Amino acid sequence: MLGTYFYNEIFRKTVVGFGTLFNNIELRRSNEVMKVPLAYGPKQKFLARLDQNPDPTNRGVQITLPRISFEINGIDYDPSRKVSPTQTMKRVKSDDSSKADTRFMPVPYNLGFELSIISKNQEDGLQVLEQILPFFQPHYNLSMKLAEDDDVRDVPIVLNSIGYEDDYEGNFATRRAIIYTLTFTVKTYLYGPVQESKLITKAIVDSYTTTATPAPREVRYQVTPDPITADADDDFGFGEIYSEFVDNKKYNPVTGQDEDL
Repeated sequence: MLGTYFYNEIFRKTVVGFGTLFNNIELRRSNEVMKVPLAYGPKQKFLARLDQNPDPTNRGVQITLPRISFEINGIDYDPSRKVSPTQTMKRVKSDDSSKADTRFMPVPYNLGFELSIISKNQEDGLQVLEQILPFFQPHYNLSMKLAEDDDVRDVPIVLNSIGYEDDYEGNFATRRAIIYTLTFTVKTYLYGPVQESKLITKAIVDSYTTTATPAPREVRYQVTPDPITADADDDFGFGEIYSEFVDNKKYNPVTGQDEDL
């Protein structure tokens, strides 16, 4: 199984989905409305930008505050959501109803995220923070389609902790940075490769009453779709055949007679 190429872009979809939650937060002052910038990356990178001197040829600001940044800080297996490792999912192929795409159940993994709100005063930081916290009690379900051939799943995003930091060291010329740090756990799933398999159209069960080898079969139960050309999604019923074997003869339940094999 290892060495079979597959890529469902689940980590990428999870990062994009998480970031989209915080993509439309606004900051409002007396006569000003601005959209709070969102970017992927560690907060240290934005703090370093904040400490840099602006380009003398460009009299613009060093960096716009407030600002939201986020990044992945951990990936862990979640045994509490484990299902049977041998259980599979099947989906009939759209171009060939006699075959199905088969894959094992997804594997549960937790992605850790750290989201930072950087502002230059308390009022701005609290405005942003208050637009986030009411939605997490302590989790928020994000509906995502993790794999192309799977249904939409609810992915819980759990708020774990909230930290506060006031970076105001040095002289009065030093620029202030107030930082709220929120840690999250996203309970996502990873899917393995898809394998093509044929649909089972006949099931035969033989019963024995002895452990001798070879053991003579005594009862056979056979089930087939009715009609045999039925698709996997049809529900017309099944044809059943029950046979009994005595002294190398097969019992016919229709005629009530034994027939030679």
